[in-house]
Amino acid sequence: MRFLIPIFIVIPALEIMLLLYSGKLIGGIPTFLLIIATGILGAYLAKKQGLAIIQKAQRQMSHGEIPSEAIVDGICILLGGLLLLTPGFITDTAGFLLLFPGTRKFVKPLLLKWLRRFFQTRSRVTIIR
Repeated sequence: MRFLIPIFIVIPALEIMLLLYSGKLIGGIPTFLLIIATGILGAYLAKKQGLAIIQKAQRQMSHGEIPSEAIVDGICILLGGLLLLTPGFITDTAGFLLLFPGTRKFVKPLLLKWLRRFFQTRSRVTIIR
């Protein structure tokens, strides 16, 4: 719940402010084209990397391994692609950070920590009921 206010109020307000500033600085049409370009690039990168991760997970499963790292990479790629499809410079920056393997390696431990905490909390709630 504590993440809902920043996600639904603060970040969109900052995005609007940056889009207006960008429109004033470089013009409305270049800003619009930049937003469209990042959306197209994000969809392309997410598709390309997503297919590579699926193949990696299939290889790991065919060798009897659990594709845990591939699953976390897949979650990062999905979130990065969604963020890049959302108009705005803040979400585009976060999306590119999740899509590029070099920066994704810094995000993955945080995501794993959050997922562990999320599932541990959910399992305790289920046990109590």
